[in-house]
Amino acid sequence: MKIMGLLPFEKEKRKLVKRYESSTNPEYGLKPEDRTIAELLNSGIINLDKPGGLTSHETADIVRKIMKVKSAGHGGTLDPRVTGVLPIALNKATRILEVFLHGGKEYVCEMKLHKEVSEKDLLKTFKKFTGTIKQLPPIKSSVKRILRERTIYYIELLEFAGRTALFRAGCEAGTYIRKLCTDMGESLGVNAHMQDLRRTKASCFKEENSITLFELQEAMALYEEKSDESLLRKCVMPAEAGVQHLKKVIISDGGVAGMSYGAPLMLPGAVAVTENIENNELIAVMSQKNELVALGKAAMTGKEMLEKSKGICVNAYKVFIEREVYPRSWKKE
Repeated sequence: MKIMGLLPFEKEKRKLVKRYESSTNPEYGLKPEDRTIAELLNSGIINLDKPGGLTSHETADIVRKIMKVKSAGHGGTLDPRVTGVLPIALNKATRILEVFLHGGKEYVCEMKLHKEVSEKDLLKTFKKFTGTIKQLPPIKSSVKRILRERTIYYIELLEFAGRTALFRAGCEAGTYIRKLCTDMGESLGVNAHMQDLRRTKASCFKEENSITLFELQEAMALYEEKSDESLLRKCVMPAEAGVQHLKKVIISDGGVAGMSYGAPLMLPGAVAVTENIENNELIAVMSQKNELVALGKAAMTGKEMLEKSKGICVNAYKVFIEREVYPRSWKKE
């Protein structure tokens, strides 16, 4: 039976395999969950439930003001009318936002058909539009209007009454659900439009774990007025929460020191790897304390990393850990 309702990374079996036993020095670095509130506010992520009536940019700006941080960015634009999951990154964590393009999105949509159709025909149309489709962005969109390919991972009918269909769709980032409704209506020969839309997943962030602007404001007030950080810690997650959907390479303390300067990771520094990494795939390079060291491009497959003993295995793409958090083992020139 085909599994529905799961994005590709959620269905994929990912096994982290150790290359060798290694320990990490407790004197260097810090587990993400042990960071101070100040450190979280400087590099944290909020899984926000965006309200209707605001643009994504306006929502991020409200969060910036509530949290009293210098900058806040959002991971994936939602139209003002659309509600739901909108990851908001604070300060240094804004550099991680691009990774949400690699995890897919899920929406629950209410589609209004202009004439009645049978449920059988509707399901056939859902099947027709599952997989790789060609889509022309709507006239009112922020991208160039050229025909482009997008992948629809699944379309699942939730309710169907009269001319109203409620469905759940998982899709590649950059898919326009409004246009999907229009195209499916044309395919059915009755025309259709999107009545209402809510995002329920954005990459590794889910609706059930999201918080509202009111809850965020309440948590911040409790922290400022009573120095109680319990609610705030539930609202602001470490930046590492944003790479849960990426395959990973866990590296030694020495490897962390080297990569903090932008050096490529040599294979002896890889302590454990996700076995099905593909060559040139974007991956998360993590310390043994689960700190995000860098985003990197795999220079070998996971299989090669497990079989070989030397060579460059990851090229640093974007470094997150600060220099000197882990001491260098080499001398200064």
